[in-house]
Amino acid sequence: MSDELVAALDIGGTKIAGALVDGTGALAAQTRRPTPARAAGSTVMAAVLAVLDELIASRQWPRVVALGIGSAGPVDASVGTVSPVNIPGWRDFPLIDQARQAVGAMPVTLVGDGVAMAAAEHWQGAARGCANALCMVVSTGVGGGLILGGLPHPGPTGNAGHIGHISVDLDGDPCPCGSRGCVERIASGPNIALRAVAHGWRAGPEGANAASVAAAARAGDRIARASYERAAQALAAGIAATATLVEVELAVIGGGVAGAGEVLFAPLRRALREYARLSFVQELDVVPAQMGTDAGLVGAAAAAARANGLTGFGAAAGSRPGQRVGQ
Repeated sequence: MSDELVAALDIGGTKIAGALVDGTGALAAQTRRPTPARAAGSTVMAAVLAVLDELIASRQWPRVVALGIGSAGPVDASVGTVSPVNIPGWRDFPLIDQARQAVGAMPVTLVGDGVAMAAAEHWQGAARGCANALCMVVSTGVGGGLILGGLPHPGPTGNAGHIGHISVDLDGDPCPCGSRGCVERIASGPNIALRAVAHGWRAGPEGANAASVAAAARAGDRIARASYERAAQALAAGIAATATLVEVELAVIGGGVAGAGEVLFAPLRRALREYARLSFVQELDVVPAQMGTDAGLVGAAAAAARANGLTGFGAAAGSRPGQRVGQ
């Protein structure tokens, strides 16, 4: 096996993580910092560069041959810019150019965080060997990525599969993206908590967040349970629409909200049976992600390795549509 490493960044509204990833998907070194999401764009970039600097200081940095970046989106990989909905200081921000100032001539690859998560789950996780899958991150926001024909499908700008901004409620609340009734506006962790509070749920000392609402739902709280059921309904509508469009056979759900377990997955599977009615989507399965908090890093590394023709990184390729690799 090659001793090459790929550096990876996972940039979201809560944290900026960095790692050096080897050909098995293991993290040879890693670091993270909180995202100053409401600060000026230059301040956010300073935090990204601080994470990069820590990786560059690693004694293993000489083995690094490429940098992969998975960022909250939308991104535009064709020109190297990002405009994350949850980082307002970054609008058409030249992330690739800024990162290149730190890593020099090393190739840099940018994808959306959902695309990175999909690449990771297809390589090492719940979608391993699956030819056609939708992988989703349900957390502070809702993102997604597609596996089509046995390969990650980032699309021309790196945003394909960004299910969080499909509208599932035509007269719903305005979304920060500018649309209305988006999946993210209903199913993200903060919105699950806000809806529960708005309907009379009272948080305990731990505060109002998706995890505390899930705990209350698990304990039988009616309002908390209803908030998760509404989130599950929105997710099911988006998943069914995506499956109908591109015939995925599997939906993988990760992120902090997925940590609610059956509080989320039980109503999600029920709702999916109501929305996925056509014969070719009725067998669609929904499963929890397996890669955890490392998914963005591992997937960003896989995307960079694939873009640069590095062997030994990423999911197996060449499966036929409708076939699992190895069958």
